[in-house]
Order: sequence, then C-alpha cells, then structure tokens
Amino acid sequence: MEEQKKDYFIDVGTGLISSSSSGSTWSYKIQATDEEITQLRELFDQNYSTEWNNFFRAHVPFVEYHHDKENHQYDGTIQQVYGMLYKLGDQEAKTHIESMNILPKNQ
Repeated sequence: MEEQKKDYFIDVGTGLISSSSSGSTWSYKIQATDEEITQLRELFDQNYSTEWNNFFRAHVPFVEYHHDKENHQYDGTIQQVYGMLYKLGDQEAKTHIESMNILPKNQ
C-alpha cells in the first residue's frame, strides 16, 4: 500500500517544515510522505550543523570559500534540498527553482 502524501509548506532559510500554510511564512508548497519529510528534515539538520562549522571556520581568514570543505558540503546539501523540493513541489515551486539555476541540468 502506497503511503499517503500530504501538503507541507517549506521555508528553506529557516529550515521550517509546516503542515499549515497560515502559521508562518513559507516559500514552497510540496506534497510528501512522512518518509520524504523525514529525509528533508535530515538534510536541513545536516546543513544546520555545517553552518555552525562554517561560522567557526569563517574566523580563519586564509581559507578561501572555494577551497573550504564545509562550504562544499553545505552547497551539496542545499542542492539536495532544492532537488527534493523540485521533485515534490507544485508547479509554482518547480518554476521558481528552475529560475534559480541551482540544480544540475539532468534533474
């Protein structure tokens, strides 16, 4: 039996995943299963941890952005987030993500 998809409202900047459209600001509407929401939450949590590592690393002035492992981790994870949002999102979400040119061309 296929798991039921429900509507969720996502704000990437804060990592917010809500089942209510009126409780807070959101940027993307998606339809997802509980398992897909768990995966998305794990990606947000992973980026939160990476952000803290980047904060501490930012105080080391001689490491350039493009040579920084944590920045590559963050960028890769944020691409995964947007990939999931693109796959699960409504047409408005898909159109906006396409306009950002954040995903590889084979998405």
